[in-house]
Amino acid sequence: MNSSHSDSYAAAGVDITAGYKAVELMKSHIARTMTSGVCSDVGGFGGLFLPDLSGMECPVLVSGTDGVGTKLKMAFLMDKHDSVGIDCVAMCVNDVICCGAKPLFFLDYIACGKNVPERIEQIVSGVAEGCVQSGSALIGGETAEMPGFYPVDEYDLAGFSVGIVDKKDIIDNKTTRPGDIIIGLPSTGVHSNGFSLVRKVFDVENNPELKTPREELGGKSIGETLLTPTKIYVKPMLELFKSVKVKGVSHITGGGFYENIPRCIPDGLGAVIKKDDVRVLPIFKLLAEVGNIPERDMFNTFNMGVGMSVTVAPEDVDKSLEILKANGIDAYVLGHIVESDEKVQIC
Repeated sequence: MNSSHSDSYAAAGVDITAGYKAVELMKSHIARTMTSGVCSDVGGFGGLFLPDLSGMECPVLVSGTDGVGTKLKMAFLMDKHDSVGIDCVAMCVNDVICCGAKPLFFLDYIACGKNVPERIEQIVSGVAEGCVQSGSALIGGETAEMPGFYPVDEYDLAGFSVGIVDKKDIIDNKTTRPGDIIIGLPSTGVHSNGFSLVRKVFDVENNPELKTPREELGGKSIGETLLTPTKIYVKPMLELFKSVKVKGVSHITGGGFYENIPRCIPDGLGAVIKKDDVRVLPIFKLLAEVGNIPERDMFNTFNMGVGMSVTVAPEDVDKSLEILKANGIDAYVLGHIVESDEKVQIC
């Protein structure tokens, strides 16, 4: 039993005993994420991890960090806190996998106006689920109670991932050529980007129909649909890397197609995508309609139903689609590479 307690600190709005309770509640969730490399227990000053370097000629560490952004406002409005942790992990590990790296471990940071242990447990349960989905160990984190800085019912959530890849296996787009094929991996929804615009379009703070089921959204409400967690692509992509020489990978986040697809295409080349081939999800059609958003802005803000793109040689397309499908991803041909100074052409 921890005997630490400060009446003076509690009077200032910080209950350190609530922090101890939150840690106890989250331990079972953290335990789900443990992998063979973990060398430390919950509660230390640092998380220890011993990576397995066997078979690697030149191991390279790859890191990624991100948060959930204003999607958290949806969690507050819906009073649902057990899925945003998946978003937090996804935004980091999906970046790391773009380099060809396998995520090893994850750390989270939760800052809140008031530490409600049961709510912190819900948040961490989502983080743990994201770690399980990506094969990462949750080896540490921090919960900061910050009264006067955050409202008592609000919090922020961020984290970072560290992965590893053999230097010779790093995906660097140098072998990309005209005629290569771009494969699209479907998203689960808006993921965790563009929510400042989403919230404005749907006026979520004042929308009485936020929780009303809608036929065009498959019977889900706008709130439920927007809170759908970000898809984590790590395990299917690792399987793809084993059998196919992948030339480029883009995580389609904020900035949509126009900002993210070019990040895996070398100078002098561009992507041609037929918009009719994009499997646009209903939530994006509703956003465009309600917000009167031009098509160019939609593709320059949202993932439009494509959470990740992969570039491969034409002869590897069928094999890539087969591997991804076997691992739960109904991927499809999205476009192709051409010689061009225009990085993305959506026609």
